[in-house]
Amino acid sequence: MEPLDFTGRGVVVTGGTRGVGAAIASAFLAAGARVLVCGRTQPSSVVPDFVQADVRDPGQAAALVAAAIDRFGRLDVLVNNAGGGPPVAAASASPRLHAKIVELNLVAPLHVAQAANTIMQQQPGGGAIVMVGSVSGTRPSPGSAAYGAAKAGLHHLATSLAAEWAPAVRVNSVVPGPVVGDAGLQLDPAAVARTVPLGRPATPAEVAGVCLLLASPLASYVTGAAVAVHGGGEWPGYLADVRAQVSPPTQV
Repeated sequence: MEPLDFTGRGVVVTGGTRGVGAAIASAFLAAGARVLVCGRTQPSSVVPDFVQADVRDPGQAAALVAAAIDRFGRLDVLVNNAGGGPPVAAASASPRLHAKIVELNLVAPLHVAQAANTIMQQQPGGGAIVMVGSVSGTRPSPGSAAYGAAKAGLHHLATSLAAEWAPAVRVNSVVPGPVVGDAGLQLDPAAVARTVPLGRPATPAEVAGVCLLLASPLASYVTGAAVAVHGGGEWPGYLADVRAQVSPPTQV
């Protein structure tokens, strides 16, 4: 079997009705998988198999996994993509908003992962879990402090679950930087060109490709890893003068 052939495999993508989540679902569908997506509201466009669920509720998270087993007979891959949060100053945001952001980006993925692990541990071949994190969890995140803290926790959660649930279940994180079409991020193309070494944001399909790789046999010995999909990171502002003196690389 080709390593990126997911024919006969069951996949769940949380928040898979739009943006990066929809691209992830589409990538697995194109690879032959049967894909179940969830969201808090019914999507307006046609999507793969859909379950309305708020994964912040552990009962609904468990029901989502149960629905996948009912439809597919097994669950091979879980992509915990649901997340996000509005830009907000830490000094003025309400305690309730901070709690909701942490709940969605850290606690909810744990609920779904727990339910998925119960199934994966018992089935032949185990399974793979991919957490969709963010560079906001790897560096200061002014204007989205609670979100960044939750994503940092998510990256750590993945390493802990990888150690605890091995060898049957592999758990990894994808850590995107700026992504085209991210509803929670207003991208200034000129700023991205100045600060991101590759000179542009990622496309949703590029993030999806890394999820596909980590869930595939090509990554059979990869667990507890955090794979950066950030175009080389961000050029530190205090090095701007140095960068101006560096000749641009020759295109080949």
